Amino acid sequence: MLDYAKVRNWQSGEVRHAYTQKDVQLYALGVGMAQDPMDREELRYVIEGDGLRVLPSMAAVLASPGFWMRNNPEVGIDHVRLVHGEQSVTLHRPLPAGGTLVGVTRVTRVVDKGAGKGALVHSEKTLTDAASGALVATCASVTFCRGDGGFSANGGGDPPGEQPRATPERAPELALDFPTRPEAALVYRLSGDINPLHSDPDVAAKAGFPRPILHGLATYGAACHGLVKAYCGYDPARLKSISARFSSPTYPGDVIRLECWKEGDEIAFRARVPAREVTVLSHGRALCAPA
Repeated sequence: MLDYAKVRNWQSGEVRHAYTQKDVQLYALGVGMAQDPMDREELRYVIEGDGLRVLPSMAAVLASPGFWMRNNPEVGIDHVRLVHGEQSVTLHRPLPAGGTLVGVTRVTRVVDKGAGKGALVHSEKTLTDAASGALVATCASVTFCRGDGGFSANGGGDPPGEQPRATPERAPELALDFPTRPEAALVYRLSGDINPLHSDPDVAAKAGFPRPILHGLATYGAACHGLVKAYCGYDPARLKSISARFSSPTYPGDVIRLECWKEGDEIAFRARVPAREVTVLSHGRALCAPA
């Protein structure tokens, strides 16, 4: 059973992540950028040099603590049944196109949804520049631990906290389609997430899927690409934050439709796969600075 005190007090040590322009290029390709080799704006994210740009969502995969819920069995989490529930990235300055970042991750909230209903583990990762100590990004995530509800009967558990706002019911003001390639998950996994659910057909079948699914953070990166394209003029420095809930899996080869609404300073968005009539990202919110 989930040990509330041990989970709530868990914190990683400093994780140093040295990365290069090649890693930046690989990440951009993994989330589907530059499928048109004549698109000069997208080529700026995949061709090395002083002008190489970094997609802001890459902060989610840098200097992470790894699969700590599996690697620390004393916390009592059934790691086989957990899923990534929500993700947010807040940029305090643009991501450099190479260098060393230091990540520190800590648990900020553990919510008991009840016996048989699972638990939510909220965590926060700060990224700082190793050379200057400057804060670069803050990343927050929610992990849905499906097999760990009911622990508060033994004491513990935090209140749910503020819930993300749903996207509007009205028709979207903007819709963009982004095809994913059949080998997308095999490329994206090279950015660090080598969970066999995304690469091994047998593992996917045991998990109840007809074939390996695309990483949720790859779909999240595709949405970030769409927002940078539609609202930031392809300037990544203008995207200040992006958050979303993972509501259904995407399969490599799916066409993702990003649907957006401008609401004051914010952009509400969701991502759908029209061919399967499913929403794969919901409760999306982004903040873009003016040009």
